[in-house]
Amino acid sequence: MSRGRVHMPRCAIAGVEATVAETAHSFPRHSHDRFGVGVIVTGGHRSSSGRGVVEARANDAIMVNPGEVHDGSPLDERGRAWRMLYFEPSMLSDAAIELGGVTTHEIELTQPVVHDPLLKVLFERLFTVSVEVQSVPDDLIREETMLELLGYLLRTHATTHTHPRVSQTLNPIARARARIDDDPSSPLTLTDLATDAGMSRFQLLRGFAHEMGLPPHAYRMQRRVMLARQLIARGTTLADAATSAGFADQSHMTRAFVRLMGMTPANYAAAKRR
Repeated sequence: MSRGRVHMPRCAIAGVEATVAETAHSFPRHSHDRFGVGVIVTGGHRSSSGRGVVEARANDAIMVNPGEVHDGSPLDERGRAWRMLYFEPSMLSDAAIELGGVTTHEIELTQPVVHDPLLKVLFERLFTVSVEVQSVPDDLIREETMLELLGYLLRTHATTHTHPRVSQTLNPIARARARIDDDPSSPLTLTDLATDAGMSRFQLLRGFAHEMGLPPHAYRMQRRVMLARQLIARGTTLADAATSAGFADQSHMTRAFVRLMGMTPANYAAAKRR
């Protein structure tokens, strides 16, 4: 099996991205900015995150929350295949409001892996009408199928909180993270981040890795990839996206992109143009 056959077919639903993978590639620790729901098609997959190490096999459903740091590797040299749909966070928030009638401040998908035949069926129905068959005469079928999936997820595999958590504005690690988030392309040093957080470099390094699951450099690299992805999706050339996102050059961006996403920026650009 190829070590990196990952591609993004066009999805007919705004705010949803699809990924199809058949690969033996091992993904380093990273996170997504969307909710992810998918199904393992063949083979097996191992992933670790703040919720522990889990294994998924054929017909298991897999889920990930925005910002949840995790990795991913095959169970053996044969690799694995999966299909995923990634939803903008607001799509689940809006669905939760419709279901419960109250504003929901936080949603968490509770299980990274679950064997749930009904969830698998609902996912496959949505994937079929939004990705595999895009000649559906109108959007009604897609909207109904999506709401069936999101409603089932929220009722069965999610927790919701109607009260916001205590503000972390004064948390020094949160300040360091916010500084990276505000401008991932900035050539920040550990000294810059530590000074801003009011900590020593050693305290900042240990605290950041503990709270974020990644050291500052790896977190910034991930944010640069996300920024480059956004720029490419808007039609920015690869060279300009690399420069704007803070990479040394286009080759540097490509290496980081493949490592985290399993595909090249050029392949991602082609997928977004379809």
